[in-house]
Amino acid sequence: MTAAVAVPSATGGALWSERRGLTIGLLMIITLVAFEALAVATVMPLAREDLGGLRLYGWAFSAFLLSSLVGIAWAGEESDRTGPARPFLVGLALFGVGLCVAGAAPSMAVLVLGRALQGLGAGVMPTVIYVCIGRAYDESVRPRLMALAATAWVVPGLVGPGAATAVGETLSWRFVFVGLLPLLGFAAWLTLPAFIKLGPPAERASGPRKTGQAIALASSTAMVLGGLTAPEWYYGLPLVVAGLPATVFFASRLLPAGALRAARGLPSAISGHSMLNLAFFGADAFVPFAIITVLDKPSWIVGLGLTLATMTWTIGTWTLERTGGLIGLVLVALQSVVMAVVLIPGVPVGVAVISWSIGALGMGLAYPSFSLTVLSLAEEGKEGAATSAMKLGESLGNSVGAGVCGAVIAIGATLGSERGGTAAAFLVSGTVAVLAMAVALRTKPPAATGGS
Repeated sequence: MTAAVAVPSATGGALWSERRGLTIGLLMIITLVAFEALAVATVMPLAREDLGGLRLYGWAFSAFLLSSLVGIAWAGEESDRTGPARPFLVGLALFGVGLCVAGAAPSMAVLVLGRALQGLGAGVMPTVIYVCIGRAYDESVRPRLMALAATAWVVPGLVGPGAATAVGETLSWRFVFVGLLPLLGFAAWLTLPAFIKLGPPAERASGPRKTGQAIALASSTAMVLGGLTAPEWYYGLPLVVAGLPATVFFASRLLPAGALRAARGLPSAISGHSMLNLAFFGADAFVPFAIITVLDKPSWIVGLGLTLATMTWTIGTWTLERTGGLIGLVLVALQSVVMAVVLIPGVPVGVAVISWSIGALGMGLAYPSFSLTVLSLAEEGKEGAATSAMKLGESLGNSVGAGVCGAVIAIGATLGSERGGTAAAFLVSGTVAVLAMAVALRTKPPAATGGS
């Protein structure tokens, strides 16, 4: 078998000699995304208090993730045709416009629109990163680069939540969005030359584009989630009935054949990756809500929890081993169960912070394990397609997780128990993590029938 590499050296020194500029650029992008993710998660409860719209709370995450499906699909195709430079510039511009709209939002609906624009741009950036990792680095140094990527979250994890809390409470949560704008220009200046130098692959991809199918998938999934969060069942049921078959159809077209049934090899790796993200981020989106709104605790506790979770995620990535996927899923499931228990009156809120850290440690183990498996199973010259499918499945899992958990919480609030609905949402995420363990066992490719 021929490895899919663009750098002949098999040593870690390739990170700093032949690809120094590219490595620094990739870490810069990750750091920028990390600041945005941690800061927005911290201040969303404050935005909800200012703008209202509990039923749209989950949509602030789901809209971001659903629109990122389109960015992911387009960026994967464009990277396989023209290289990563063009999709990176477009993604950065869309991300910046989304920050402006969200920062000026007069209502939760407009904030959701801004998050959707951010998602279009943000979907491009991780796809570009993984394409570069697959093409520019030898397989032997990819685990180290994954660990460095996780380490790029350390400074945002230490500074971001506390800074977001301070800015949100002393100035306004709006500055958390617009304050990131100056970093975008610096990121473009630092990384664009390296992306241009990398250029297109030796054999450019051909065939029909799938961006239109990604738009259809995002739209049909939005119909399903909209139906689940509709104020009355007779509004929501038609949306679910119409959107669910379309979601399954377009997901089957965009993901590798067999992904929806977890066929062995690459399909199971992508399915397991999607379920992992659904389980963790479905719960993660509402941990700040549970602490600040349900338990009525100060927002600095959320900042502390995010900081510790970032650290444990990084630790998990640096201790990556072959069993990281399964062990990580166990810890993610444990986090969800413990968070449901924390909502029982009398349980100390410190238990929530500890469980958050445990779940993040699990993600640090499982996330790169699935990612490296996908890259190792991708065909040479089709790293962009495999990466796009992986990130598309990830965003689909994230958006469905946030949407379904948000719907469960909204139903609980309608029935008079916001606390009970939140606990049920955490248990839904935990159940998905348990199911993902069975899928993780199927990532080993089927035995070869011939050849070498």
